Amino acid sequence: MGIMGFLRERMGKILAGFIGLALLAFIAGEVLKSGSSFFKDSATEIGEVNGQAISYADFSKKLDASTQQFRQQSGQDITPQISSYLQETTWNTYLSQLLLKKEIDKLGITVGDAESQAMVSGANPDPQIARQFTDPQTGQFDKAKLNQFLAYLQSGKVDPAQITAWNDFLTQLFEAKKVQKYMSLVTNGLYVNSLDAKDDYLSKNKLVNFKYATLDYASIPDSKIKLIDDDYNTYYNDHKYEFKNAQELRGFHYVAFNAAPSKADSVAIKTQVDKLVGELKTTTNDSLFVQINSETKTPLTFVKKGALEPRLDSVMFSAEKGFVYGPYVANGSYKMAKLVDVKVGPDSVKARHILLNPATEGGVDKALAKADSLKKLIEAGKPFGDLAKMYSIDKASGEKGGDLGTFGRGAMIPAFDDVVFTGKPGDIKIFTTQFGVHLVNIESQKGSSKVVKVAVVDKPLQASSKTQSAVYSKAQSFLSSLTKDNFDEQAKKQNLAVRNAEDVSGTAASVPGLDAAREIVKWAFKAEKNDFSDQVFSVGDKYVVARLTTIKPKGTLPLDAVKKQIEPAVKNMIKAKELTAKFNSALNGATNIDQVAQKAGSRVVPVQNIVFANPVIPGAAAEYKLVGAIFGSQPNKLSKPVEGSQGIYVYSVDSFVNPAQLTNAVREKQQLGQALLQRSEGSILDALKDKGNVKDNRAKFL
Repeated sequence: MGIMGFLRERMGKILAGFIGLALLAFIAGEVLKSGSSFFKDSATEIGEVNGQAISYADFSKKLDASTQQFRQQSGQDITPQISSYLQETTWNTYLSQLLLKKEIDKLGITVGDAESQAMVSGANPDPQIARQFTDPQTGQFDKAKLNQFLAYLQSGKVDPAQITAWNDFLTQLFEAKKVQKYMSLVTNGLYVNSLDAKDDYLSKNKLVNFKYATLDYASIPDSKIKLIDDDYNTYYNDHKYEFKNAQELRGFHYVAFNAAPSKADSVAIKTQVDKLVGELKTTTNDSLFVQINSETKTPLTFVKKGALEPRLDSVMFSAEKGFVYGPYVANGSYKMAKLVDVKVGPDSVKARHILLNPATEGGVDKALAKADSLKKLIEAGKPFGDLAKMYSIDKASGEKGGDLGTFGRGAMIPAFDDVVFTGKPGDIKIFTTQFGVHLVNIESQKGSSKVVKVAVVDKPLQASSKTQSAVYSKAQSFLSSLTKDNFDEQAKKQNLAVRNAEDVSGTAASVPGLDAAREIVKWAFKAEKNDFSDQVFSVGDKYVVARLTTIKPKGTLPLDAVKKQIEPAVKNMIKAKELTAKFNSALNGATNIDQVAQKAGSRVVPVQNIVFANPVIPGAAAEYKLVGAIFGSQPNKLSKPVEGSQGIYVYSVDSFVNPAQLTNAVREKQQLGQALLQRSEGSILDALKDKGNVKDNRAKFL
């Protein structure tokens, strides 16, 4: 193929691969969480950062693009959990862009003409460009091909839309360079000196051997501790920094009415399934029968032993063609299975492919026609690998000449498996899947084993409309009986279990016990405390009524909001005073740890080879205060009582074992510096978010 054909396809590959990715490479991994009171802003604003409104329309476009990209790349359905993940990722990326742009503009960071030219056409262009013009055989960047491509852009033969897309790509590339400069500007101020390296070396290598005695908090029953307001206030004031809420959270109680199928529903479904079994035995079009009658439209494909569910795997490989098994119940469905075909086929295939995108080729017909043209070129002697590099939208294999390696049955989607395991080595096949149009070359096949094609029809055990209506009526009756103060009382009266969803974020897609709870969460973030839901929510096979119990606003939470949460710690604080007094009494007149333990009713526990960097006491837990105090102590001296996470400790150091002297701190400094650098970008974005007064109104939109 001529150079113009190469250039046109290289253009498509670059644009398909990198639009939108340049800036994301720096910030997509950094998660910024934010929140505020959600209902004081414009109905069209999904958020705000540094006083700049974020419109719902702009965010929605970005979310749609992220969703479409995920669907194309994964082939998965968008579940509530995946949707929540995509929303969060898109929001965090967009927020990061806005935060960084303000700082970059304020500092006047730019990419000049000479620098931008060097990034695109210099001796060492930007890696994102250079990768596309690297010879996969030699691994060397091909400057001549890049120059030809750039000349092609100036030839006047390129679609204006492609020119626009190329310019957009360069804009994002240059914006990414500005981000890189900003991050470098900040991180260049980070420094690790020799003392830092020495301290880190000692914390990881200096050993201590000691003995301790402990009085556990659990030794005093909670029932003996009577807390007063001053106790809560003291603990809260000492630990207020722990109660900073990064985003608004809410909690609610709910009652779920299970609309599972009744016995009558099961009998009705079984009758329907029994009829289908007879029809499955006689049908001459098994694939169509599955598509029409099965809840799960699984394509019929040959599978090896072990690929079917166990009960089918045990019978189908010894049955005769046409054998029907079932009906049987599995995973909440009635199922039946028919052995459609049996043969001996290869165990694995080595293949390569070129994948075309019908959307960019002008439709499936044009993509198929293009694949046919490529097939003729290959049959005429054009190297398959060269065409794969130029044309395939599958970048991972395209860069390797389309090579997919060797794979077994089931590694690919059924439609792909059917072609490559049914064909012969040397065949070049054209076919369509959900990923696009494939041009596949079967290079080799290995092994030989029995495979079967099984048609499986499933009918889920679902509640009838009559059953659902009856359960909904019960839920509606419960809702009608509620006031702001009697939710728990009515639930108890009707023998209904009340479940609790705590610390729910405004964008949560699920809560404990409810996988698809988005509508309930949206209601919760519009309701006032103690409100009960204004409707019965349908969640899967449940009908749900809820009551909002807590609102935790962004910022430092008041004592009332955390009182229940801190109660165990407050009790331990009171216990600590009593146990400390007990140890102090035991220390009076004692000369060694054994005497202290005996007088306090404890026992001595010897511990060896503990390092400061890993303050875990064997058989206990991480005790930061205790280990920190130990490394600041002198050997053979009794300590004062130390308040730990599990109880009160008294210890005596036997010895310290110093490591070999650190004569060259270069390696330690490099390791510390690298760890500091890895944390820095996330810390920078966190600091910008705190300063940016971020408002997050997503709960009322998504």
